[in-house]
Amino acid sequence: MADHAVLTAVSNQPGILFGLTRVLADRCANINYVDIIHHQDREAEIYLEFSIEDAAAGTSAGISAIVAELAQVPGVTSVALTPSLKKIYGKRIIIMGGGAQVGQVALGAIAEADRHNIRGERISVDTIPLVGEEELAGAVRAVVRLPRVRLLVLAGSLMGGDIASAVEEVRQKGMIVISLNMAGSVPDMADLVVSDPVQAGVMAVMAVADTAKFDIVRQQKRKY
Repeated sequence: MADHAVLTAVSNQPGILFGLTRVLADRCANINYVDIIHHQDREAEIYLEFSIEDAAAGTSAGISAIVAELAQVPGVTSVALTPSLKKIYGKRIIIMGGGAQVGQVALGAIAEADRHNIRGERISVDTIPLVGEEELAGAVRAVVRLPRVRLLVLAGSLMGGDIASAVEEVRQKGMIVISLNMAGSVPDMADLVVSDPVQAGVMAVMAVADTAKFDIVRQQKRKY
């Protein structure tokens, strides 16, 4: 199934999202992702990613017909086809924890991602420096709600308690977690523990890259 994406400019009124999704449902399109983007100085935008199983409906003519129908929805002022976020930004790696450690992990991850992206991959790296057990635990649990995130790196010098519980929860939902070798119980919960933060960033990218020969499953529960 080919992935398609549209960006619509809409007025702020009830029923807009329903009208757009009804058009896609009538065309048997499967909606994969929706984002509502608010602007202070202009109309809001609704971004939708969808796929179509039917080969005829997925042709250029079929997609053009869908765009034309979306433009007829009351309250929609413009509709534009756009590359999907998956094609542009691809897989995401999230790094969170102490600022100094986060920066060093990002150094390795960005350098390694650049090497793979030149070869056709799309891997993006996001960081958020955070302190505090409650703040970090909440951020860890929220990672599974973010689109396209494939791996989480926890970078700090002490993490445990509810953060460790949060790590276990997201791992059960399929998230890969790499931890720096730090004090606390988080390293015991992670899939992989790496002492060098730069190397942790490199290994995080290698774990999600299709162009790398690195199997995170074979490294589970190891420490480096």
